[in-house]
Amino acid sequence: MQRRWAGTVAVVSALGTAAALGGCGSDSGSEDVTLRLVAADYGSSKGDSSQKYWDDLVGRYEKEHPGVRVDVSVYSWEDVDAKVREMVDAGEAPDMAQIGAYADYAAKGLLYPASEVLSIPVQADFLPQLADAGTVNRLQYGLPFAASTRVLVYNKSLFADAGIDSAPSTWKDLAEDAAALKDAGVETPYALPLGPEEAQAEALQWLLSGGSGYIDDVGSYDLDSEQNVKTLTWLKDELVDKGLTGPTAPAELNRAEAAAAFARGEVGMTSAHPALLRAAAEKGVELGTATMPGESGRSATTLGVADWMMAFKENGHRKEIGSFLDFVYDEENVLAFSRAYDVLPVTTSASEAMGDDEADAALAPFLQRLPESRFYPVGKVSWAAVSAAVKQRIGEAVAPGGNPVKVLQQLQEVALEADSAA
Repeated sequence: MQRRWAGTVAVVSALGTAAALGGCGSDSGSEDVTLRLVAADYGSSKGDSSQKYWDDLVGRYEKEHPGVRVDVSVYSWEDVDAKVREMVDAGEAPDMAQIGAYADYAAKGLLYPASEVLSIPVQADFLPQLADAGTVNRLQYGLPFAASTRVLVYNKSLFADAGIDSAPSTWKDLAEDAAALKDAGVETPYALPLGPEEAQAEALQWLLSGGSGYIDDVGSYDLDSEQNVKTLTWLKDELVDKGLTGPTAPAELNRAEAAAAFARGEVGMTSAHPALLRAAAEKGVELGTATMPGESGRSATTLGVADWMMAFKENGHRKEIGSFLDFVYDEENVLAFSRAYDVLPVTTSASEAMGDDEADAALAPFLQRLPESRFYPVGKVSWAAVSAAVKQRIGEAVAPGGNPVKVLQQLQEVALEADSAA
């Protein structure tokens, strides 16, 4: 979810200065506490920046905790990780950061474990698979903040025009439907965004549908598995080489461009997270959703993506951080953020509430897939380097003259080297 389908803007807000704290001292012994939070922007413009969400939440928190101030700085996804890295390297780590990765900071001993800042009920409320994804050496350091899953989305009108009456359930079905869409004049029957913006997501979605992924069952990198080779070879032979993925080469197609083309009615099918629902509706495109097809039936797993909150030790504000984060993860606050930015709740209580509310029915297909989703190996310090390599190289595997075996073997070598150096 780190990569948005719409541009984001950098917004910085200072919400106050330190005030006297009564009854809840910090670890450092100071009675005046100002917490600093650096957060990512989920909005598509200044008008709907997530700064608005944080301003409201912090205002309500400070009314209940008059001795604590919270300064929130919101940056675009293009800038936020680098900003936190810069602060940490300068010895000026924020108290909290809501960004895309936590493992490197945890490995360096810079973070509080979840058990040292959160109350027991709040920590226990995280969805189990998300809590597991936030662990390093069996301790949870990454606190899931927002989640999404991927499903197949299709343009109902284009399907009807091509004589297709249902979503594909197998790879063969998908290829046949894509061919029918092409014959009906659809410019991009299946959008396959393997460009550098978010290739690691589209690739993993397909590798999971083929029964494998980036790691094996014991957590070791396995990019060049037999199943992965088979999946990329099928994509190349049956979709790309047959001209069923549109005029832009997959290695050059970014997700934002694919989403915009879908909203313009130029794409028959693609995999998507919930943000596409609103964009398509605003353009009058009626879409359908389905489980991602697999080789011989609907895929048993899907891609899950989470963004992370983490608490830094440097300033010693453990108690105040814990109090604020307990408030952040209150059910109503989690629901408010999820609904505002088309993401899925990360707690059991909020997920159940969303599943029971008819107003959230459009998100149901995504929410239902969350329990069976698989996440990036974000607990590995090496994942950042591996992800960067996948973004740059995976599209070559399906290009004209591309060699899936060679590309996957080279990526496996990068993964093993990065893992040994971590």
